[in-house]
Amino acid sequence: MNSADHSEYKLQNKFPFVAIINPFTKEKLFESPEGLVNSDNKIIFPLRNGVYLIAAEDNYTSNFGFEWNLFDRTQIDKFSGIEISKKRFFAETRWSEDLQNENILEVGCGAGRFSQVVLKNTKANLYAVDYSNATEANYRNNGPHERLKVFQASIYDLPFAKENFEKVFCFGVLQHTNDFKKSIQSLVEMVKPGGEIVVDFYPIKGWYSKINAKYLLRPFLKNMDHQKLLNLIRKNVGWMMKLYKFNSSIGLSVLNRFIPVCDIDNTIPDQLDVKDLKEWVILDTFDMFSPAYDNPQRLNTVAGWLKEFGIIEIDSHLINYYEHMTAATVRGKKPL
Repeated sequence: MNSADHSEYKLQNKFPFVAIINPFTKEKLFESPEGLVNSDNKIIFPLRNGVYLIAAEDNYTSNFGFEWNLFDRTQIDKFSGIEISKKRFFAETRWSEDLQNENILEVGCGAGRFSQVVLKNTKANLYAVDYSNATEANYRNNGPHERLKVFQASIYDLPFAKENFEKVFCFGVLQHTNDFKKSIQSLVEMVKPGGEIVVDFYPIKGWYSKINAKYLLRPFLKNMDHQKLLNLIRKNVGWMMKLYKFNSSIGLSVLNRFIPVCDIDNTIPDQLDVKDLKEWVILDTFDMFSPAYDNPQRLNTVAGWLKEFGIIEIDSHLINYYEHMTAATVRGKKPL
């Protein structure tokens, strides 16, 4: 494929220009049906199952690849029939349902719950990235799509030139990276002057935030084989859900923090039937114990980091986005 062919392939994909690079050498790359190639037509990163493979597959996010390829439809609005992801996305970003020809970067796309929202409800072009092979689940759920490109890549080695995106968002991911502050910096670098960034994360609300079953048991469970951990949760989820609901019914919900199950009352929609509720609880409980890293932060700390890296008009809030559900969210803009 010569340079003319590269241009023709880009036109066929109808995407406004976003400079794709080798994040390790900074060499400019071109899209081809086989993968990302250099100017000599050598495949640098292959395309597999709709995903450009930048990252080594053996990394600390294997739990997310495991869970999202197994529960690939559980939290996707178009499959659940509940628009929880849509409400969360627009409540946190405050973006319009237009974004014609704007390029959006999503880091930590997982199985594509927010990718689906962007593609269905806006006219933006979406570059979706995840460090795990959950990207394959995302492509199954949302691709092929003329406004979607999917990359398996690290947040620290993004395959794009700096300042390429009008909008960047990262939901439910930063606490699971090994360097929260560096992750923020990597995201800010991708934002165009005048562009916007929105992140959310697990918040520290007080001294009691880590006094619960999750943080007491994670040192033992996070290194367990993924399938064994999932089997353990499946085996015990029934009695844990019953005890959780009993405590809530008698006004002792404070005790639920010591049951090794997810926060059912505050993280899962009420409309689910018994079968779907159990599936969501199993997924969220696995997600609670399995990540290699879990580092919640205070809202003002994250807002301070964004300011340090040059972001202005910063807005940080605990946002209620659906029923009783909230998300610690920080938004801001890069100055022109």
